[in-house]
Amino acid sequence: MSRKGKVPVSIPSGVKVALEASTIKVEGPKGKLDLDIPHGINVESKDDQLTVARISNMKQNRANHGTIRARLQNMVDGVTNGHKKELEIQGLGFRVQLQGKKLVFSLGLSHPVEFEGPKDVTLAAPSQTSITVEGIDKVLVGETAAKIRALKPAEPYKGKGIRYLGETILRKQGKSVSK
Repeated sequence: MSRKGKVPVSIPSGVKVALEASTIKVEGPKGKLDLDIPHGINVESKDDQLTVARISNMKQNRANHGTIRARLQNMVDGVTNGHKKELEIQGLGFRVQLQGKKLVFSLGLSHPVEFEGPKDVTLAAPSQTSITVEGIDKVLVGETAAKIRALKPAEPYKGKGIRYLGETILRKQGKSVSK
C-alpha cells in the first residue's frame, strides 16, 4: 500500500469539494480547480477529509494511488494559499522587463525574447534579474517556470543564464593551456 496514498487530505474551512462520477472539483478563496480521477481509484469525502483508495493492486493503480493523493493535496493548497516559483537571471547584460502581461528578456541574443504565460498564471519581475511565477495550479506554475528557464538555461562554465532561486549549477573547468 502506498504510504503517501494512505494519508488523508484535510480540507480547511472555506474550501468546497464536489465529488462527481470521475471528477473532483475544489473551490476556495483563490479560485477553482478540477481533476479527472483515473479508473481504479476511489476518492471519498468524510469529516472534512478526502481519502484515496485503489480498487485493485494492478501496477497502474498502485502508481496512480499516491499521485492522485498528492495532486489533491496540491489542489487544496493552491486554492487556499497558491503556489509560487522564483527564478533569477545571472550574466552581464541579461535582464527582464514586464510589459503588460509579457516578459521581455534581454539574453545576449540579437533580439529581445518575449514570453507570455498562460492566463491562470501571474508573472512578475520585481527587479531586472528576478522573475516570480504565481498561480493556483502547481503543475501549471512549474511548467511555466520550466519554459522560462528553458529560454536560456544556466551554462556550466560561467553560470550565465536563467535558474531557479537557490539552484546550484555544477561548474566545469575551462580549457587548460598546455606549456
